[in-house]
Amino acid sequence: MQPAPLPTKPHYPILDGLRGVAALTVVAFHLCEAHATSHFDQVINHGYLAVDFFFLLSGFVIGYAYDDRWGNMTVGSFFKRRLVRLQPMVVLGMLIGAGFFYFQESALFPLIGQTPVWKMLLVMLIGCFMVPVPPSLDVRGWHETYPLNGPGWSLFFEYVANVLYATVVRRFSTVALGILVVLSAGALLHLGLTSPQGDVIGGWSLESEQLHIGFARMMYPFFAGLLLFRLARLRAVRHAFWWCSLAVVAVLAMPRIGSPAHLWQNGLYDALCIIFVFPGIIFFGASGAVLPGAAQRLCRFLGDISYPIYITHYPLIYTYTAWVAAHKVPLRAGLPVAALVYLAAVALAYACLKLYDEPVREWLRKKVLSDRGETALHRVKSQA
Repeated sequence: MQPAPLPTKPHYPILDGLRGVAALTVVAFHLCEAHATSHFDQVINHGYLAVDFFFLLSGFVIGYAYDDRWGNMTVGSFFKRRLVRLQPMVVLGMLIGAGFFYFQESALFPLIGQTPVWKMLLVMLIGCFMVPVPPSLDVRGWHETYPLNGPGWSLFFEYVANVLYATVVRRFSTVALGILVVLSAGALLHLGLTSPQGDVIGGWSLESEQLHIGFARMMYPFFAGLLLFRLARLRAVRHAFWWCSLAVVAVLAMPRIGSPAHLWQNGLYDALCIIFVFPGIIFFGASGAVLPGAAQRLCRFLGDISYPIYITHYPLIYTYTAWVAAHKVPLRAGLPVAALVYLAAVALAYACLKLYDEPVREWLRKKVLSDRGETALHRVKSQA
């Protein structure tokens, strides 16, 4: 017997837009990172915090989309829906990474010249199944769990968060969830204050230190987002999209805090932004509304490309970073090429969305999901 189709829910267009704003800022951050000599001269210095913003936003939207549906939905059905939402672009991101792999300068990535095609294809195949590769299969030299498409590490932790939510945490009372969030906040604050590099950057390797960073960066924001959904009493906020977008960009573009002698100050900034500022932004974003017209179309466009651009842009970044390193290109001289790469990343993401992601997900919804009549999550899950 098939479960009943799930009822339609309105979605949060401003949260769509904010996800896109953060994703576009990440691309600029990574392009500027290619020219940085250290964390202290990095332009758009805190762009890495977009990952934590995504986790918090995801927790909020997962709670909104699924918390009240468990009477009509099994854990297996939940996982199917999440796979349909996330996995097609994971596969395409790995394929794009494989396509760019041998076009990147071996001066920066010496392992590329030593990597036979069969090994690269093996790493690609493993990555398509979202299985992190051990250091012994590193084909780039950066110790990444997904060396063909580095941002895959955060999708791995997104899957982990989804598993924890569906199997355990969804049953937590508000008090129990609050205790988990407080403990996770303490772990995140400890990471920020004690990090030897003075920030929360990391999570992309199977090494124990990196796994600690990855779990600390996932546990608090994802489950804080879930708690925020359960507790929030939204109220009308005027011009919320513009104010929240400005806040997101301001947090991510903030220059480095403190000096090399006081690394903990920047780590404290990271932790406080994740623990307090990001929940506030999401609260006000969820409280706002956009009128039909240009702002609504902008939010929809930003939301639509946010995930494709995040999961496909990094092969371009590898290539650009290798070019910068090989030719010692300063930021000012590299800006025209960086602008072209930025535009190419947006165009690639949009093409992937329209020509691949949307058609494949529509086909999978019809073929894989047990309640075939369900189209109600189409807009809700685009945020999650």
